[in-house]
Amino acid sequence: MERNTDSFARLLDIMDQLRAQCPWDREQTLGSLRPLTIEETYELSDAILNDDLDNICKELGDILLHIVFYAKIGEEMQSFAIDDIVNKLCDKLIYRHPHVFGDTAVKHAGEVIKNWEQLKTKEKDGNKTVLSGVPESMPSLIKAYRMQDKARAVGFDWERREQVWDKVAEELDELKAELEKADQDKAEQELGDFLFSIVNAARLYDLNPDTALERTNRKFRKRFGYLEAHTIKQGRSLKDMSLEEMDALWEEAKKHDE
Repeated sequence: MERNTDSFARLLDIMDQLRAQCPWDREQTLGSLRPLTIEETYELSDAILNDDLDNICKELGDILLHIVFYAKIGEEMQSFAIDDIVNKLCDKLIYRHPHVFGDTAVKHAGEVIKNWEQLKTKEKDGNKTVLSGVPESMPSLIKAYRMQDKARAVGFDWERREQVWDKVAEELDELKAELEKADQDKAEQELGDFLFSIVNAARLYDLNPDTALERTNRKFRKRFGYLEAHTIKQGRSLKDMSLEEMDALWEEAKKHDE
């Protein structure tokens, strides 16, 4: 496809006009936009999970609007503008890809990731520690995966991925032990350790735990919806059904997934 930078210039002009003339746009701040940006990011995530290319394009546009909006506010604050954002990004990409823009040699993607993490800690305004680049507000499941992945990039990992299963079994046994003692606080800690080990196993086998769990969430929603819909057709309530009756409908729902 042919690139046309005129479209980006058009967007910037529209943003200038909206900020000047639209009452809602004039009122927005960096803080007020933040929750909206998070929402737009999740909408993009949904479109990607649904493999909906039309909506992916649309949602990317919404996120681009937010970037331009933040840049406009930054410009008004005389702090940063869109050129600063783009140029800093370009400089970072060139610096972190010495195998493309320099004379560094790499054999595979793993070496690229390792170099990337090492270069980040050397940057003037970069991450001072390996894990400092993982946002505290990131959802826990994704955060666990990213922390483990960053640790792996500097060599902190299992020698063989099969070794992780002993750790998973160990954490499961510790969780069961605390559950038997009925110690809620310690059981919660052990549950966290067990989940962390499962995420680690997923990572080692090149599986994304967030994507995997979301697939199961969607499958459960679909099957439970089937169960609920057929119950309503019978003029009944789920609360009035036996577990055996619900299981029978659940098995029907599973067949529709096959």
